[in-house]
Amino acid sequence: MPFFAIELFILDDNFQSSLEKLNGDEQKAAKLAAFDLQINPAPPILQCHRLDNIKDKNFWSARASRDIRLIFHRVESSVLLCYVDHHDSTYDWASRRKIETHPVLRAAQMVEIRETVRKIQIPLHSVAETAPAPGPKRPFAALTAADLRGIR
Repeated sequence: MPFFAIELFILDDNFQSSLEKLNGDEQKAAKLAAFDLQINPAPPILQCHRLDNIKDKNFWSARASRDIRLIFHRVESSVLLCYVDHHDSTYDWASRRKIETHPVLRAAQMVEIRETVRKIQIPLHSVAETAPAPGPKRPFAALTAADLRGIR
């Protein structure tokens, strides 16, 4: 991550509440990482990287410890600390969120993305269920041989 000067550094409510759920050592590591991120936006020890395969391309991850990750949103010279938790949980959290501008208030808002997966059952037709193919048409089957000889 290239160096840039931070003009605005914000702790989101989600960060505060997720931090409280960690044990003492994990909280300490997360707080130190947050402080390091605020002082130097590109500390090599945090191994910061942009998150891939998510809706909001401005989400980044910082490594607080072997398993604890901080998720932050970075736009130009502002950083918003969003969430902290164990590795997989933080990436799951970030994959379901994006920050966008409210259409009326023009304020930034964090939006949770909810996707619904529906199973579509395709009916299978077996050979036994299909109707038998109709036989050849026999328009003269009801006529006798004598009647047939009379047809011209």
